[in-house]
Amino acid sequence: MTAILEMRGISKSFPGVKALRNVNLRVEAGEIHAICGENGAGKSTLMKILSGVYPHGAYEGDIFYDGEKRQFADISDSERLGIIIIHQELALVPLLSIAENIFLGHEPATMGVIDWDEAFRRTRELLAKVGLNEAPDTLITHLGVGKQQLVEIAKALAKKVRLLILDEPTASLNDSDSEALLELLKEFRSQGIASILISHKLNELAEVADSITVMRDGTTVETIDARTEEISEARIIKSMVGRELSERYPHREPRIGDTLFEIRDWRVEHPLHAGREVIKGVSLRVRQGEVVGIAGLMGAGRTELAMSVFGRAYGRNVTGQAFMQGREIDLSSIQKAVAGGVAYLTEDRKGLGLVLGEDIKSNITLANLAGVAWHGVIDDDRETDVAEQYRSKLNIRSSGILQKALNLSGGNQQKVVLSKWLFADPKVLILDEPTRGIDIGAKYEIYTIINDLAASGKAVIVISSEMPELLGICDRLYVMNEGRLIDEMPVREASQEKIMAAIMRQHGTAP
Repeated sequence: MTAILEMRGISKSFPGVKALRNVNLRVEAGEIHAICGENGAGKSTLMKILSGVYPHGAYEGDIFYDGEKRQFADISDSERLGIIIIHQELALVPLLSIAENIFLGHEPATMGVIDWDEAFRRTRELLAKVGLNEAPDTLITHLGVGKQQLVEIAKALAKKVRLLILDEPTASLNDSDSEALLELLKEFRSQGIASILISHKLNELAEVADSITVMRDGTTVETIDARTEEISEARIIKSMVGRELSERYPHREPRIGDTLFEIRDWRVEHPLHAGREVIKGVSLRVRQGEVVGIAGLMGAGRTELAMSVFGRAYGRNVTGQAFMQGREIDLSSIQKAVAGGVAYLTEDRKGLGLVLGEDIKSNITLANLAGVAWHGVIDDDRETDVAEQYRSKLNIRSSGILQKALNLSGGNQQKVVLSKWLFADPKVLILDEPTRGIDIGAKYEIYTIINDLAASGKAVIVISSEMPELLGICDRLYVMNEGRLIDEMPVREASQEKIMAAIMRQHGTAP
């Protein structure tokens, strides 16, 4: 077959870190080529080189596209040839419409005046191609994450994409939205569009990929032809981590005590639409040493609930009561929530969890500056000791504690956020999608940390879109839908089918 892309001998260094070492990648025309590897393996760095984010001269090696050697100065150079990258953090403007986002920077115009009729016509055509039934003037902020992902793909089609790069495209999607996206990639394949798919969801790779390239520690380990070779998750995992991983979830013997944290009749209105209730009378409890999961489909209100509990970080007119060890506590601000023993690990680690321009040391101590201060002055030696301690304890892979958070892989960024809250020493940790977009080895490490927290007597609430994850690490589950808790079950009695049946019953569609 004809190669649309060849990357030969690609190497890239950052201060103190060799990110890529002599990496080779070949993508055939019209194929779905998957790239997988642990966080820090170099996947995103390689794609940033390909798309021109890291320009020619900032790396070693050669890129051949359509048989010609290419030297991209910036991302516009690669886009002109039909190489379009969709990052894990979507690059849409929330308060602009779908049409405005799709044609931002290349609006159809006559004599310098935007032709909105033409923009809306072409937007409708593009949305039809990706299966999205929305009006062109719909604001992005009114769309769920799954639909936003489809808008990004429509935006790529508007630029006449020939090689589509998707970095963790299903990390934020539920099962049905993920399946729809994968079917769309298959449709693109039939049209001759090549795709590079970066994902930690190995079952998805096995389902759609024609070829799978495994990376480890900045090198290519192997490329598997899925059309001629047998693919198994065990084989991919062994190539990724350099060893067999016999269990996905570490074993834990629960030692569950009395109720530690409780909320009663919690109600929250939408921050922009007064009177529209998003959280509708939620009551839940979590005990010492217990890991409680909240399952639900995208848009069920899980994140909104968590953020509103954490100092009213979401919503307006928040009402209800919160109790810690039987005593009512004030959660009316983030400072009061932290002082009351509640911590929240956000699903948006880059936007809300980290100060990306600051180093690891500063990020780790940010939520508990009093813990590294003497008479109101930061003790640099103490702060260094704390940062080194958590870097070692959580196995944060970096050149040192002075490395910028921006330059860490996703899994290591997540460990820094976890370190920040562990140092704050809360009684209750709410973890919102704690393993989103990170590799299976890093996931196991985070599951182990969750077990250790529970073993120390803390209460842990886990929100996850991956039902097997909740079933693998939790003691008890709540099922949430449309802003309400609709079921509760011990994990030993739970299953994916039972969770979905509870949701369908509320919709009136269960048999």
